[in-house]
Amino acid sequence: MSNNLPKVAWIGLGIMGSPMSENLIKAGYDVTGFTLEQDKLDRLTAAGGTAAKSIAEAVKDADVVVTMVPASPQVEAIAYGPDGILENAKSGALLVDMSSITPQTSVDLAKAAKDKGIRVLDAPVSGGEAGAIEAVLSIMVGGEQAEFDEAKPLLDALGKTIVLCGPHGSGQTVKAANQLIVAVNIQACAEAVVFLEKSGVDLKAALDVLNGGLAGSTVLTRKKDNFLNRDFKPGFRIDLHHKDMGIVTDAARNVGAALPVGATVAQLVASLRAQGDGGLDHSALLRSVERLSGDQPK
Repeated sequence: MSNNLPKVAWIGLGIMGSPMSENLIKAGYDVTGFTLEQDKLDRLTAAGGTAAKSIAEAVKDADVVVTMVPASPQVEAIAYGPDGILENAKSGALLVDMSSITPQTSVDLAKAAKDKGIRVLDAPVSGGEAGAIEAVLSIMVGGEQAEFDEAKPLLDALGKTIVLCGPHGSGQTVKAANQLIVAVNIQACAEAVVFLEKSGVDLKAALDVLNGGLAGSTVLTRKKDNFLNRDFKPGFRIDLHHKDMGIVTDAARNVGAALPVGATVAQLVASLRAQGDGGLDHSALLRSVERLSGDQPK
């Protein structure tokens, strides 16, 4: 490993965290990871990383701590308390939280970390599992310019579109908007799929030509095969998108922004989750449209 690169601790090795941490290893970073699942730690060590037995062990010598966990409660659980990041990371370390959480959680974390001499960026991502594997994520960052500049080379190993969006919490606000757009887009695609199939049109041909025009989108490009094959293996679970739709609807209410379509799609996501499909990929919104159209999901 290059001595010029910061030593990295990575907390959270799920669908997104595992390939992202592996991309840092490929870029030459010394990565020590911690997560609760032993098989994920085994995967990290197989890729050339180091497995830690605790958060404290993972972060104690790290220059940069990256966290990628599901939601605000998990971020608070790993950050605070005697066994958490803030009590065990060295003063001057940079904490880059890449989880998708509420903007207020990020603001509160930055304030608490400052008291410990730890600097923070909120840096949630968009692009799903494929984007994580291919290192082409969009990364929306909140925090100070100096910390952003310091983290930029590391973030360059994870994504292609990396933008400082404003002060602490701004990255999370932009991510909430991202999840609003994605959910509405998936819902529209799902409705189009059911409409096309019921009309007897060749679905693959239709989606190909639609994706070449103004109706085309990254969502349709990434999820087209999911729709065609009814393959809902999770790249991004409905459970997590349900959480994110709660974040965006609450944040919008706080600032007085109306989300009439977003609120409807949030209810459709919640309904799909209530029907037992929370563990499926968010492209499984197609199953909800099928049910509403009087069909059993394929």
